[in-house]
Amino acid sequence: MVLSGKVALVTGGGRGIGKGIALTLAKAGADIVLVDTDRLDSAYNQYETTQVNGYQDALQAAREIEALGREVLVLEADVTKWEQVEAMVKEAVEKFGRIDFLVNNHGVVHSSPVDEMPEEEWDLTMDVNVKGTFLCCKAVVPLMKKQGGGKIINLASIAGKGGSANMAHYCASKFAVVGFTNSLAKELARQNITVNAICPGIVWTQMWVYLSKAFRRPEHKSDAESYQACIDSLIPQGREQTVEDMGALALYFATNDNVTGQAVNVDGGHTL
Repeated sequence: MVLSGKVALVTGGGRGIGKGIALTLAKAGADIVLVDTDRLDSAYNQYETTQVNGYQDALQAAREIEALGREVLVLEADVTKWEQVEAMVKEAVEKFGRIDFLVNNHGVVHSSPVDEMPEEEWDLTMDVNVKGTFLCCKAVVPLMKKQGGGKIINLASIAGKGGSANMAHYCASKFAVVGFTNSLAKELARQNITVNAICPGIVWTQMWVYLSKAFRRPEHKSDAESYQACIDSLIPQGREQTVEDMGALALYFATNDNVTGQAVNVDGGHTL
């Protein structure tokens, strides 16, 4: 297997895109560290509650990875807290001795117009989506340098390529991830560490369960109709993207030494 003997740490790995990427890398031979949290500091997220049960889902996802014959470690950590991120990396290294791939997937979304947006909503979005990515890179990069290389894969979004009404905080956070990715790639280019970003289009995860409600117009008879309307209006191919699509790109980044600093869209033609 192409990733045999390698180790991938995936934040937000309990469900959705994170789980999809973890399973793809596991099928390619990598052992997996799944990181997630049961609680967020604010209910301004796609679950609309502070109790999100991500760690519990990660424990279930681990069974699927183990069924593939891979070793898996499940850790609970809030990626916005430096002490927890440090401890997360320490436990992963104690278990596996190395981290070859870091996938910064943990993210939140919420919808509000700027003039009505609570400061708490802005802060959670920026803390999880941007600060969390920074802290995980800060913790793992020294290890990758010591190992002689590694791959960092950040989750951005098509919202990091263009603005959207009532999504200023989310778009700002994903633009930041794109800029951070390109900058860090240049910092680490001579260290045999690549840094790239995946920009998903519309993927049926809890984010789009929430957004289908948030974007629902009076003429939509259901959230499902709202979701399909988003696909029809935003995606030229006229179909949604999948977690397997994101896993395929993650595997490409994980196996390519000469692609770095890129933010690649998987969005059915939405973004140039």
